[in-house]
Amino acid sequence: MIRSFSNWIRKFRRSEDGSATVEFAITFPMMMFFLMSGVELGMITLRHASLERAMDITIRDIRLGTGAAPQHDEIKDLICTRAGFIQDCDSNLRLEMIQLDPRALTAIDSTPDCTDQSEEVAPVRSFENGQSNELMILRACAKIDPVFPSTGLGNSVVKDGAGQFALVASSAFVQEPR
Repeated sequence: MIRSFSNWIRKFRRSEDGSATVEFAITFPMMMFFLMSGVELGMITLRHASLERAMDITIRDIRLGTGAAPQHDEIKDLICTRAGFIQDCDSNLRLEMIQLDPRALTAIDSTPDCTDQSEEVAPVRSFENGQSNELMILRACAKIDPVFPSTGLGNSVVKDGAGQFALVASSAFVQEPR
């Protein structure tokens, strides 16, 4: 009995059956982690590029549209229609327009004004339409749901109470003379 058991153990140690399965079991989780992180990074990049492009086109319209002073809701609608990959843009996008004096430049607040669906609704922090030849900063913050919220990059990004992370785009322009 002991002899047959020791023969079986010896045969088991020499056998190479299942060695590919062991390699697969070790490497598969790591490969899935990298794949999911890559998809997450691609979606973040796509959404951020979409937001940046929508901001650039909208800023160009504001800058060249002499005589017109679009208000907050109009600018937000323009950005949302042009940013195609941001889901539920109307409720997840928040804008700030800040007037700066280029001769006495002061730093703007480094934390963007973003929405947080886990908190009460807050009014717009700062939105001032500029006059002729004034330096203006427009900053947009869009809250995005991660594709894979509990794995890879989606797990490591800084999220708010609702599980969303912020994409911020900002642009400066000088208001054309009227």
